[in-house]
Amino acid sequence: MNIDRRALLRTAMLTGAGWSLPGLLPAWARSGTQGVTLPDMTTLTGEDIALTIGRSPFTVGGRTGHAVVVNGTLPAPLIRLRQGQNVRIAVTNTLDEDTSIHWHGLLVPFQMDGVPGVSFPGIRPGETFVYEFPIRHAGTFWYHSHSNLQEQLGHYGPLILDPAGTDRVEYDREHVVVLSDWSFTHPHTIMAKLKKEEGYFNYQRQTLGGLIGARGPEEQMPLKERWMWQRMRMDPTDIADVTGAAYTYLINGHGPGENWTGLFRPTERVRLRFVNASAMTVFNVRIPGLPMTVVNADGNDVRPVEVDEFQISVAETYDVIVQPTEDRAFTLVAESVDRSGMARGTLAPRPGMTAAVPPLRPRPTLGMDDMGMADMNMGDAAADDRDTSGMDHAAEPMSMGDMKMRDESRVPPEVDVGVGVDMIAMHPQDGAGKRGLGLEHAEHRVLVYSDLVALDPNPDERPPTRALEIHLTGNMERFMWSFDGRRFSEVVEPIRFARDERVRVTLVNDTMMQHPIHLHGHFFEIVNGHAGRHPRKHTVNVPPGSTITFDLTADAPGDWAFHCHLLYHMHAGMFRVVKVRPLDGSAT
Repeated sequence: MNIDRRALLRTAMLTGAGWSLPGLLPAWARSGTQGVTLPDMTTLTGEDIALTIGRSPFTVGGRTGHAVVVNGTLPAPLIRLRQGQNVRIAVTNTLDEDTSIHWHGLLVPFQMDGVPGVSFPGIRPGETFVYEFPIRHAGTFWYHSHSNLQEQLGHYGPLILDPAGTDRVEYDREHVVVLSDWSFTHPHTIMAKLKKEEGYFNYQRQTLGGLIGARGPEEQMPLKERWMWQRMRMDPTDIADVTGAAYTYLINGHGPGENWTGLFRPTERVRLRFVNASAMTVFNVRIPGLPMTVVNADGNDVRPVEVDEFQISVAETYDVIVQPTEDRAFTLVAESVDRSGMARGTLAPRPGMTAAVPPLRPRPTLGMDDMGMADMNMGDAAADDRDTSGMDHAAEPMSMGDMKMRDESRVPPEVDVGVGVDMIAMHPQDGAGKRGLGLEHAEHRVLVYSDLVALDPNPDERPPTRALEIHLTGNMERFMWSFDGRRFSEVVEPIRFARDERVRVTLVNDTMMQHPIHLHGHFFEIVNGHAGRHPRKHTVNVPPGSTITFDLTADAPGDWAFHCHLLYHMHAGMFRVVKVRPLDGSAT
């Protein structure tokens, strides 16, 4: 819908609508259709479902681009199934290139997992592939392409699995909230720009004026620390590879100015099913004035925990309960982790209502702990000619740039240190209790992984019989990403597990970027201090310079993808194959 810009702004001024002075939309939201209550998304259910993948124009913010869509919609239709049923999903490809669908988080036979080259050949142009599998569990999930960066173009949709019996989460109404990032730049062009200059989309770099104009603790950094970052040719403001300079952030396919609205009646318990279906964006989610009670993470029920904000990494899902008691509107804010933009919607008792939209908060900067240097005695690293005898050289991170490796014996033996590895974190911190980037100084309640307690006892109480350490590695300047210093394009051995083996896996993030790591075909238990009730997830976000540990029962035979769910990181090499054997009783 085309709307006269002056009329839109005039309406905003007349209605007030809670906008900050002078009564206009924030700059990032000055587009789209204001005050429209959008219809519920298309829902597909039953034992036989048909999906068609094709291309379609997509319009947001007054501009039109080209999308890859499912059944003509972006996001794809909501698929709603029930635990215990069987489903057959016929997927027809009308594109001029191969495509696929991966059922993210679902426990399916590996031949139905939908990863070309790993579990099946892909779906060629003009062909139909029928996925068939039983529904073994319940919860909030999603589905998306695993082909040719099509996720970035709109090929994703929500998937709800209702429990076979009564849902233990009580609610009167629900809304599915699919968060995503949209760019009018083709994903292959984005990738090419990142390869040429890793910080191409970072328009929030530090300036001299920022020394005296920092707006909050997130932005404050001593001059000597800035000098150290400069010496290492690293950027403490490089929080997100692709930013609001290229992205419009969406809720259910609608830009911030279009005001997606979810209705409620005061005192109702409203279930919000959040899915982060973005290609690259980690969101910080809050509803000012309305507490949220987290009841489900990655499709698994957790003990209710009330928070004011949570970070949802790419590919994660969270279900929350809110209970508005007032007859007024609330703004739903999903702020990008680098604070270069936000997705925005409204919860309201009636269509057309709005609430105040908070301004973007000051952008965060990385600190020493994000380099795995939190326990290091820095001494004075401000100048090359200063005495550095006070520095604990053995404890420094090993940068392959100006900060030479101080002690090569400290390089983990499993890491192949080459041009694709620009640093090793020597003092990584446990990330289970860390707040998300940009939320360290928040005065309200922020969800962390250590808050999550499984509602049910963990199904496998056996202690792990083996420990495995996997390093998340990269070279930010060259935009190279890998596991243990080896990219998937190189000849690398699969990660091998014996069937039903219990393994304790520790992910060590040697980079200054966060990485949401996803294992197909399994749930794993994040080791967070709640023994016996560790939260079960399929995706875990590993903060910069930190570790996350999980216990895995390798109970699904087959070949499974294991990768960073930041789309361009996966495409650049942070991908491996996990083999679980034996299959069908064989020994190989």
